[in-house]
Amino acid sequence: MRFLAMCSTGLGSSFMVRMNIEDIVRELQLPDVTVEHCDISSAGPDSADVFFVAKDLEEAAAGLGDVVVLNSIIDKDELREAVKAAAVRHGAL
Repeated sequence: MRFLAMCSTGLGSSFMVRMNIEDIVRELQLPDVTVEHCDISSAGPDSADVFFVAKDLEEAAAGLGDVVVLNSIIDKDELREAVKAAAVRHGAL
């Protein structure tokens, strides 16, 4: 399964969210999950199984598929719950 963290430029915030997701994936022992990051304009529906974006990019991410909208990109507890829920939805947990 592939998770993709996205922001407007594919640099700062998406990279930070990616690193946090990777920590959570290790913590939850999900070896079959890969995590990447990119700018939102580079992503398409086949780019990942689950897309993680900040609230301000919710509209731009519409139509990609399984999009997780984060109210706060720095809230690791919110992210942990989102990763767990996505893993359950896709049969990885």
